[in-house]
Amino acid sequence: MTQDSAPPRRPSRIPALLKEAAIIIIVALVISTVVRTWVMRSFYIPSASMEDTLQVDDRILVNQLPWPGVDRGTIIVFDDPGGWLDTSVTQQYTPNPVLEFLGLVPADAGTQLIKRVIGVGGDTVECCDDQGRLMVNGEPIDEPYLAEGATPSDIPFEVTVPDGHYWVMGDNRSNSLDSRFNTDSAGGPFVPEDAVVGTVFFINWPADRIRPMGTPDEVFAGVPAP
Repeated sequence: MTQDSAPPRRPSRIPALLKEAAIIIIVALVISTVVRTWVMRSFYIPSASMEDTLQVDDRILVNQLPWPGVDRGTIIVFDDPGGWLDTSVTQQYTPNPVLEFLGLVPADAGTQLIKRVIGVGGDTVECCDDQGRLMVNGEPIDEPYLAEGATPSDIPFEVTVPDGHYWVMGDNRSNSLDSRFNTDSAGGPFVPEDAVVGTVFFINWPADRIRPMGTPDEVFAGVPAP
């Protein structure tokens, strides 16, 4: 009489599961890196210069693709053209390495700004007409996005935007160190196209402010070509 042999043991699936999990994590990290490098990035709003459109601590999504492009009225994130940000301001930014790694905040957020484009290359932007409105190429514009009680500009100016550059202003005009106040900075008052990081298209936090962001084309609809 012979004794039955024990059934063969099945190989453990743990190594295979760990391998699959590692592949999934690596692929996810690669996709995340590609997305935040070339497609989309998340930023937060550190100041009141764009109120009431964007408020302090809002989280926004920025499109880094070359389309639909930058036009009058577009809100852009851009690298400091040179001397716009004082070192005392940039030193206040404390990066979070975990959030940077996950792509939830950019590594260079302390050296970037966010403003609205008012004039593109060739445009003449001036303040103001007899009703206190900005004029672009001689056409007055009404700006519904301005902060409550804000005037279009407290200082007069007239500039012609060089080709390949933008004239930008914050929506909270009395609290925005924008193009108007950087005529003597190292980089000058205009934002070069190659300094633009991307265009704002969505507020994704806090929950009660989640909404898409568009360009107010109607504001500039009557502006003639330069």
